[in-house]
Amino acid sequence: MNAELRKVVIAGGGTAGWMAAAALSQQFRGIVDVTLVESEEIGTVGVGESTIPPIRTFHRLLNIDEQEFMRATAATFKLGISFEDWKRPGERYIHSFGMNGKSTWVCEFHHFWLHSLTRGMRSELGDYCLELQAARRDKFATSAQSDINFAYHLDASVYAKFLRKFSEGHGAKRVEGKIRNVRQHADSGYVEALVLDSGQVIEGDLFIDCTGFRGVLIEQALHTKFQDWTHWLPCDSAVAVQTESVGPAVPYTRAIAHEAGWRWRIPLQHRVGNGLVYCSRFMTDQQATQKLLAEIQGRTLIQPRVIKFRAGRRLQAWNKNVVALGLASGFLEPLESTSIHLIMTGITRLMRLFPFNGVVPSFVDQYNEEVLRELEAIRDFLVLHYHAVERDDSPFWNHCRRMLIPASLARRIEMFRNGAHAWQYEGELFRVDSWAQVMLGQGVTPERYHHYAKAMSDQDLTRFLSGLKGSIEQAVAQMPSHQDFLGRYCRASNTGTS
Repeated sequence: MNAELRKVVIAGGGTAGWMAAAALSQQFRGIVDVTLVESEEIGTVGVGESTIPPIRTFHRLLNIDEQEFMRATAATFKLGISFEDWKRPGERYIHSFGMNGKSTWVCEFHHFWLHSLTRGMRSELGDYCLELQAARRDKFATSAQSDINFAYHLDASVYAKFLRKFSEGHGAKRVEGKIRNVRQHADSGYVEALVLDSGQVIEGDLFIDCTGFRGVLIEQALHTKFQDWTHWLPCDSAVAVQTESVGPAVPYTRAIAHEAGWRWRIPLQHRVGNGLVYCSRFMTDQQATQKLLAEIQGRTLIQPRVIKFRAGRRLQAWNKNVVALGLASGFLEPLESTSIHLIMTGITRLMRLFPFNGVVPSFVDQYNEEVLRELEAIRDFLVLHYHAVERDDSPFWNHCRRMLIPASLARRIEMFRNGAHAWQYEGELFRVDSWAQVMLGQGVTPERYHHYAKAMSDQDLTRFLSGLKGSIEQAVAQMPSHQDFLGRYCRASNTGTS
């Protein structure tokens, strides 16, 4: 297929479809035509309401105004994730989006901190992270001059509507209808058109599959096949419900472990998103629903909904002239809020490798290699949370603690335990700071650390650490509460508080 590519057809709406439409219509306006096909009759999963900081880069690329976006989606700020009862019941740590202290080119800050502990200086690694301390105190502030690292909690269904309006303003066309069948070229198998229930035919050159777990194009039409990762990520179900807010919104997501998985709590301006993730081998749908309803706060706004999923990936995210995004490309559970991020990186990667002169194998292979590297690194980070635990209070946690893990993760754990070494590969999402925070939080204790940290005298080390801690405490003390800042900066019109 080597003709000039002009028509892009997006199958499916939701967050994935409209993020793709927004980016392509705004960045490639006048270069390609963008048509999105969706049906009001087909619902979206729409429970992913927690993001990570790179979404701000995506919004800057599209010139999306932060305050306008936050008011429209009833968004709140997010400084990290509070992991509760993971290492063992009753223990908590925060994986924040901030940097730990100040690092050198030889070794990271946590080596100096570990050395300080051997010298009798008592502190926590989190004492030297601005974002983590602000999260602990429910504080937040940002401005054009601020370098605080944050993300958002947002209403995913409203976010899709916000992006639809944005996309249509940049020339994207929306077609209402259900896909009846997919027309393919007899010889090449390339997708040529979508045929709708109405009989309407939507022709295109490149197709983006955003049809969720069904994978109408990537799987049902092209039979791309799926690589299953449930032997490493055993949770396969979730039950979700929305509740009224009963208190101020905190600037972090809560991930609370239970006997067969974990529970999320995501505060928006007007409500709270709740969900319970579990492994169906150790908990039934009914047990999960009852447990969630017993533990939530506030009046429920919708009926609980059970969602079934399978951790893993399509063997090819780009196959022939179809690129799969979102749930159509695979699934990694929302433990570290990577779902929307993976949609975003899939889109930006496609824009860099866009096949203007027709699909060629080298572009497809490069795209798929990058997707695989990205997914495997995120997969390992998620598996770390399940495997590196001291919990032995249920069959589920015993299974996770004893399971075989990917060799790539086993090496990371061994290097951290043996020498406090954490690292970030080129282009890898989770930074050294993230790996160090989660390793320590999950109970992976280093036996040794880099001796470069010993080059600093006790007096200089004390002065260095106290200076860092003091400046962070001063900065956090001057911040308003998260709730107060929201009210001033981006109060949504539908919160009932205006």
